[in-house]
Amino acid sequence: MKSIDELIKLLQLEPVEENLFKGYSTNVGSGRVFGGQVLAQSLWAAAQTVPNERMLHSLHAYFLLAGDLERPIVFEVDRIRDGNSFTTRQVKAIQKGRPIFLMSASFHQPELGYDHQLAMPEVVPPELLTSWDELLACHGHALPENLRRFLEIDRPIEFRPVELFNPHERRAAPPLRHVWMKVKGAMPDTQTWHQTVLAYAVDYNLLTTALLPHGHETSLSDFMLASLDHAMWFHRPFRMDEWLLYVIDSPSASGARGFARGSVFTREGVLAASVVQEGLMRPLRSLA
Repeated sequence: MKSIDELIKLLQLEPVEENLFKGYSTNVGSGRVFGGQVLAQSLWAAAQTVPNERMLHSLHAYFLLAGDLERPIVFEVDRIRDGNSFTTRQVKAIQKGRPIFLMSASFHQPELGYDHQLAMPEVVPPELLTSWDELLACHGHALPENLRRFLEIDRPIEFRPVELFNPHERRAAPPLRHVWMKVKGAMPDTQTWHQTVLAYAVDYNLLTTALLPHGHETSLSDFMLASLDHAMWFHRPFRMDEWLLYVIDSPSASGARGFARGSVFTREGVLAASVVQEGLMRPLRSLA
């Protein structure tokens, strides 16, 4: 999947019946359906049942089962509520007759109110940083095989990390990272599409931030990592075809679960969205 047009085609589902849609998957290197994909597809399905003037402001989701890349996914939308200001939808993603993903989303009629936000941190601008693609071209031969397979997948989104971590050193690091990102190409003007693609993109880099303090205890083959639940809030308009700064930290890991949160800023320092996720972070060997 090399272009943003291919991603939009993937996320744009096939209508089957009223409130029912069907979609397909692409491999991002994990061997199972990418969580950001099924999240974004569910969001697209919900948006088809909501008046255009109402904008998504929040979503809350649970990843229930690993998705099968070879099978289509059926998305069932439940029209929970249509109020004067808010519209609520629930989406169930189904494979083999069982739900693999469940999401609730709320849409809001635009209105004026108080406005404040935290400031964006000062970091190196994207023009001075190296992208995932460039890192792979220069150093791919030296990367562990399973990491190289993951990075070799063509992606329609460019990521430029501020902090670089050597996968061979496995040193402990603070659970904090900054990543610039934008799509490769131009996006439609509809804000719903920018929100949908952002929902897809933020699943990258998020949960792995919780691994950073445990660098001396982890490698890419001795733990199980899987998203459990995910929530997003959309604060202000933005464009995915312009640089966004993704600021991620992990306040806690315990009980074989890691917790991470992120803030997405525009290049101008406007806080566009907030993200939280908890995921399974299970060691496959004894830590004693």
